[in-house]
Amino acid sequence: MMRLLIALLFSALPLLAWAEGCPEEDRSQVSSLAGQIKQWDDSYHRLGQSPVSDELYDQARQRLARWRECFAQAAPQADKPLASSRGTQPHPVAHTGLDKLLDESAVADWLGTRHDVWIQPKVDGVAVTLVYRQGLLSQVISRGDGLLGQDWSAAARKIPGIVQQLPAPIDLTLQGELYWRLHEQVQSATGGLNARSKVAGLMNRLELSDVEAAGIGLFVWAWPDGPADFAEQLATLARLGFTDSQRYSQPIQNIADAAHWRTYWYNHALPFASDGVVLHQALRAPAKRWQASTPYWAVAWKYPAAKALALVRKVNFKIGRTGRITPILELEPVRLDDRQISRVSVGSLKRWQTLDIRPGDQVSISLAGQVIPRLDQVILRNATRVEVQAPDARAYHALSCWQLDPGCEEQLLSRLTWLSGNQGLALPHMGRETWNVLIQAGLIAGFLDWLTLDAAELANIEGFGDRSRARVLDSLQSARQRPFAQWLKALGVPPAARNNLEGDWQTLASKDTQAWLATDGIGPGRAAQLSAFFRDPHVQALAETLRVAGVDGF
Repeated sequence: MMRLLIALLFSALPLLAWAEGCPEEDRSQVSSLAGQIKQWDDSYHRLGQSPVSDELYDQARQRLARWRECFAQAAPQADKPLASSRGTQPHPVAHTGLDKLLDESAVADWLGTRHDVWIQPKVDGVAVTLVYRQGLLSQVISRGDGLLGQDWSAAARKIPGIVQQLPAPIDLTLQGELYWRLHEQVQSATGGLNARSKVAGLMNRLELSDVEAAGIGLFVWAWPDGPADFAEQLATLARLGFTDSQRYSQPIQNIADAAHWRTYWYNHALPFASDGVVLHQALRAPAKRWQASTPYWAVAWKYPAAKALALVRKVNFKIGRTGRITPILELEPVRLDDRQISRVSVGSLKRWQTLDIRPGDQVSISLAGQVIPRLDQVILRNATRVEVQAPDARAYHALSCWQLDPGCEEQLLSRLTWLSGNQGLALPHMGRETWNVLIQAGLIAGFLDWLTLDAAELANIEGFGDRSRARVLDSLQSARQRPFAQWLKALGVPPAARNNLEGDWQTLASKDTQAWLATDGIGPGRAAQLSAFFRDPHVQALAETLRVAGVDGF
């Protein structure tokens, strides 16, 4: 079923467990979100276009309901998402919606009060009514608002995937989904591929080429006046030519069965896009009582969300060892693939400046490689553009912040973390947090200040026990015995040159750019970097400190 059904049922949906609190600024965020959703509704229902994915739309609807609760604000009467899709052709039987169950527990509860339940993939297409008279296709009506839709009969008669003449001269009313045919579609790997929008766009044109028509299939998911026995209904539909219904329907007894087929269809090839599964109870109300609302006999269980709609609370800037500035968005925590996500990297300062993300904006995030949170796009901008002061990119580079000068804490901390990491001196028990403790305690103001720390100074740090102090002191003292080549890495010598560094510090520091260019494997850019590194006054001062400390090579 399409997202067309979502808005009708939303008031029945419980809020997600991770739903955030009330907007901090004012009610303008509520009206902005409501306005954006109204635009999406019109684009989706009237034009057949999907500006955002179904899952982001669902989450936006849930957030709007939550925010309206914050201000005791009921949804206005004008908030009718399906209004623009209302047509002129009445459906013989109303299109019902689908309540969506959020998790396995909710599905188990629903199954616990029902029997003779079947499960099907939730096909991601456009819903229609098909009317046959004396065995001939008489009319195809778009979903519309569930009661009135558009007449798509002319285009439908060109689609070979729709049975045009039944094998028997009978009257028949069916409801189903027109979908775009896909080859070996694995939803967990490729997502929906915007297949629903493609079908909607073609059908709204009312004229199809033969190639376009051949790309459309039909999945029948309801026979309102059909046999009460679901197995008989499926078998009869198959004999009439609607084979997908029987092929992709399975009887289930319990939540284990439902979870199995949901996982199976999510990870195995299907000929159409799907965004979850639908559970049907065979016992249903008579067709004349169907309404454009959620029925008691069917529910949806969506696949795991691939995207989350996240509210930006704050923009921070991380300055790396080499001076690279990475904007980090602090988010109102959201759930994605059973993970709680509270921050995401924008990637680069330039990208942040291009996207102009501010607190109060709403963004789409996903998981790269199913692990790392990734910023996809800005979905909605906060009308109030909160001022964000970004670091001056000109102030940070590969040779800046060897000391705790104003604005340098972040880069100095990154330098120290690199120094003690596996790519540097590999000092045990000396991670970023430990370095930060030493900085906050006032024991480190420069890159090599830790070389002279003693047990008495560490004893003054609150929260450091005897064992912790001993381990940190042993680790720091062991740095003096590290080989010269390892120290060069820890200091951050330009990486491509590390295998071409021969001689001690004095030898390397005496080379100019031309001398570096004469070294195999070093080009003009790297030669300039090496010359600048070894001739930098701060670096030279560090080398002198290491010489006095007795470190080999200096």
